[in-house]
Amino acid sequence: MSVTEAPARLSLPVEGMTCAGCAGRVERALAAVPGVTAASVNLATRRALVEGEALDPAALRAAVAAAGYASPEAVTEVAVEGMHCAGCTGRVERALAALPGVHATSVNLATRRATLRHDPGAPDRPTIEEAIRKAGYAPMADAPPPAADVHAAAAPHVHHAAPPEAGEEAGLRRDTILAMALAAPLFLVEMSGHLFPALHHAVGGATWRWIALALATAALFGPGLRFHRIGWRALFRGAPEMNSLVALGTAAAWAYSAVVTVAPGLVPTDGRHVYFEAAAVIVALVLLGRWLEARSRGRASAAIRHLLDLQPPTARVERARGEEEIPAASLRLGDVFLLRPGERVPTDGTVLDGDSHLDESMVTGESIPVRKAAGDAVVGGTVNGAGALRVRATAVGSATVLARIVRLVEEAQGGKLPIQALADRVTRWFVPAVMAVAALTFLGWLWLGPNLPHALVAAVAVLIIACPCAMGLATPISVMVGTGRGAELGVLFRRGAALQSLQDVSVVALDKTGTLTEGRPALTDLVPAPGFTAEEVLPLVASAEARSEHPIAAAIRDAAARRGLPVPAVTDFATIPGGGVRATVTGHRVEVGTDRFLTSLGVDVAPLSAEAARLADAGRTPILAAVNGRLAAVLAVADPLKPTSAPALAALRQLGVGAAMVTGDNRRTAQAVAAPLGISEVVAEVRPEEKVDTLRRLRAGGRRVAFVGDGINDAPALAAADIGIAVGTGTDIAIESAEVVLMAGDLRGVATAVALSRATLRNIRQNLAWAFGYNVVLIPVAMAGLLSPVLAAAAMALSSVFVVGNALRLRGFRAPLMGTGAAP
Repeated sequence: MSVTEAPARLSLPVEGMTCAGCAGRVERALAAVPGVTAASVNLATRRALVEGEALDPAALRAAVAAAGYASPEAVTEVAVEGMHCAGCTGRVERALAALPGVHATSVNLATRRATLRHDPGAPDRPTIEEAIRKAGYAPMADAPPPAADVHAAAAPHVHHAAPPEAGEEAGLRRDTILAMALAAPLFLVEMSGHLFPALHHAVGGATWRWIALALATAALFGPGLRFHRIGWRALFRGAPEMNSLVALGTAAAWAYSAVVTVAPGLVPTDGRHVYFEAAAVIVALVLLGRWLEARSRGRASAAIRHLLDLQPPTARVERARGEEEIPAASLRLGDVFLLRPGERVPTDGTVLDGDSHLDESMVTGESIPVRKAAGDAVVGGTVNGAGALRVRATAVGSATVLARIVRLVEEAQGGKLPIQALADRVTRWFVPAVMAVAALTFLGWLWLGPNLPHALVAAVAVLIIACPCAMGLATPISVMVGTGRGAELGVLFRRGAALQSLQDVSVVALDKTGTLTEGRPALTDLVPAPGFTAEEVLPLVASAEARSEHPIAAAIRDAAARRGLPVPAVTDFATIPGGGVRATVTGHRVEVGTDRFLTSLGVDVAPLSAEAARLADAGRTPILAAVNGRLAAVLAVADPLKPTSAPALAALRQLGVGAAMVTGDNRRTAQAVAAPLGISEVVAEVRPEEKVDTLRRLRAGGRRVAFVGDGINDAPALAAADIGIAVGTGTDIAIESAEVVLMAGDLRGVATAVALSRATLRNIRQNLAWAFGYNVVLIPVAMAGLLSPVLAAAAMALSSVFVVGNALRLRGFRAPLMGTGAAP
């Protein structure tokens, strides 16, 4: 069952229920979902049965999650062989969507893959593959899942293996050459006969027709057999597609010509023309187009292959008996490996010894090498500079950064954009409509025209000129190239649909700490309240902040450590999101946080409010501390701006995108940071849960808002924004909540993402305009009898090549601040 359809009943697994009360809560939650008319939950089977007229599985699962339970969903990806147009993808999608337990399906023509979201274990892989076979296509067993272990791709026995597309390309190349060799004599003799009438009479006899019959038959049922094998089967199944058009057109031309040659008495004298050259040349030209298309698609998917090739095949590790070279796929957590100058890092790790600079451009898009010394993290696939390093492996296989990048790019490339919906609706009926038009053309010319051959030629031209392939490739091929280029520039689109959404963003809301600033604040001031000293307060505050992961907490702990002050143990520690922390330190109750937080606890902050205001006006972040309910001190930290923040915001303004700061910091500090950046819209003193409401206010007037953040407290805002953009140097939870990830932690990536989104959508519109315009213009020309089947075949073959070639222009996209700024 597809999300876009309207099923009457839906069964969902539910985990976490322990009693009838749980079942009742899930039932009530499901019943409240729009479109649900009835919901019942079976505690024994752990399943919910929902009835309604327009059920959305995603909304139902969200309702189950909101009730405190889980409705697990499995994702299966299968490579599908034999798809050639959008009609093919539609048939595979419908076949898979009809399987019990399937919630959503997506089939991508560019990547030749089907993705299913379904109940765990239902359907299983054999059932999915059988459904694909029944639809007339072949599942491929060698499709790596999205989370495939990248080390498997890097292992020596497969590292240099040809990708699946290589086999398809080689087969098309072989068949194209053979078809051209068979069609060339037919084409040359026919064309020469028109130029030299004497030659035409010389080769127009029965002997040449028998030779032409042999050559055309070899072409149609040799290299052209692929069209007939797939096309006729689809036609008889009542689901004709691109191959059906080619098979029907070439078979009609060949069969008529064969009858004229074998039994000329069956055909009137004025209709004894043969079209063997048309049938053979059509096969050759269509194969040529598919070969060129396959080559281009191979270039379009080069981004993932390039990422996989970054993993070196071997690694030199320390063993008890000395250094040993092993396959990189054999590395395990804790292994210590050695890096010589110029070598690639085999997996993620932490430097134990040595000093060097690493080229991390494959991760960040930045070409400036980064210094690495003991304690620093290194990423698998990056290139070591002139130094030598000794590194301990901290992540292997699918847990590495490189594997995550590959997984994100594959998922984005396999997704569908909303703009593709129109093409999908049209192509579902396109081929049957073309066949009907061809039949009407034949009957019309048979009634009005000069003779049977003229009617036949016009009908064959209509069949051959139509090209649903271009429609099916228009969107996914651009998404494939665009997301791949983004990965090369350090911008990862976790979902392909984010490409379309990002183009319309009018405001980018930014967190301050770690996003606009370095995220490494340092303690600059500590002003004690009367009755307290700095030496007394700082250890208490540092202890209270000992368990906090906030950058400000780290700055306070570092200051205490530099001064050599003891940090006592704490008890009863608690974090108040957007407020601060509280804990018990050596019997003292200590609260640290914003003035609003302390005021809510009944602490009088007035004695230090003027000092806090002065520090905030200076661009520092004031934090208040209370001990045993009394105001103890105001502390201030300063977090320097990232050097890339100002140029990044300038680039966004050039793109017509505004900026707003949304921060939990106090207003004075926020304004002091925003002013030099040219940010006029500042929302300060915002708790994490309030950031979501702030985003809703920013949407006023129909504005689309993107939110950029990097911390755990940013996760709700990242998920609630129209587009969530996570800084890749941030936490995993923030990255998982976002739709776009900036691997370099560089805000210039936001401008790059927006510009790439617009360039990709512009490219898609060009492809769709060509795909639809081509058919709208040339099908009537063919109906009018003004187009020969050979020219129709050439135009049809080139239409898909044009779409793929246009998409490949995105490979030349340049980031606005890293090149010419010109986008295709």
